[in-house]
Parts: sequence; structure tokens; C-alpha cells
Amino acid sequence: MDISDKTAVTIPLRNLIALIGFTIVSVTGYVNMTSRIASLENAQNIRDVEIGMNTEFRIKWPRGELGALPDDAEQNLRLQYLEKNVEELVGSVERLKDHGSANFGLSDKKFLDVK
Repeated sequence: MDISDKTAVTIPLRNLIALIGFTIVSVTGYVNMTSRIASLENAQNIRDVEIGMNTEFRIKWPRGELGALPDDAEQNLRLQYLEKNVEELVGSVERLKDHGSANFGLSDKKFLDVK
């Protein structure tokens, strides 16, 4: 067999069409498979980030390290206001106990005991 630049290769047309079809199907399958793998990897990365953020939120939110809801802030302000008023009332009661309660007609100081 003599091979040169003038050597002719003959292949039946149906075999050529079958090879081209096989190549097209193989390339399409490969591209679809790699794109699917890439989308799955991307989805996994997004889930990993979300799980990490959820874990951080789950740990830090109860501690108050991530802030508070507006309702919580309003509730805290109301509690502080009430605590201040209670302290003032306790102070007033203590002064009344110390100086007597002639204005109220109470002879025994144990009626004013707030503890």
C-alpha cells in the first residue's frame, strides 16, 4: 500500500452521515452535561452560603448581636419608662416610711412596705 498526498480514501455516504450525526449528538450531550453540572455546583454553593448565614442568624439573633425588631425596641423603651417610674415610686414610698405618713393617716409603717 502506497500512501502519499494523492491517496484517496473512500467512505460510504451513509457512514459519513452517521459519523457526523454521532459527533453532533456527542457534543450536544457533553455540553448539556457540563452545563447541568455547573448549575448544580452553583446551586450547592448558594445553599452552603445560605446555610452558613442561617447558622449565624440562629446563634446571634437570640443573643441580640444582630439588632432587634422595631417592636422589640418599642417594648424596651416602654419597659425602661416603667422601670424609671417604679424606681421613683419606690423612692417616694421610702421617703414616706422614713418621715412618717401623717398625710395618709397610717400609723404603722409596714403598710407602706414595697419589696
